[in-house]
Amino acid sequence: QVQLVESGGGLVQAGDSLRLSCADSGRTFSRYTMAWFRQAPGKEREFVGSISWSARNTYYADSVKGRFTISRDSAKNTVYLQMNSLKPEDTALYYCAATLQVGIFPDRSDYDYWGQGTQVTVSS
Repeated sequence: QVQLVESGGGLVQAGDSLRLSCADSGRTFSRYTMAWFRQAPGKEREFVGSISWSARNTYYADSVKGRFTISRDSAKNTVYLQMNSLKPEDTALYYCAATLQVGIFPDRSDYDYWGQGTQVTVSS
């Protein structure tokens, strides 16, 4: 069973960096494609990026490409979202998600497991 817990959110200023973590307490973390989504108030939950089970492949939304980096540490059952050059429009509740499917899945319906989210607020 997969249980995801996000951490690392907070209040930062525009241009700052922040690293989010998503830890899985289950035993099969290394088998899952992991992704980050975010949801701003009044908006739909949107795909941020994903990383394959092997960590060889990453994929990012255009809005964060070049600023955000996803990585994973299977020994720690943890996936990370490094966010640089943050902008006020990055303000949102950030979720990690997991799926056993292999490939690129920007649609939230493709993910079976979700964390509770961690809030990121970027002030101008």
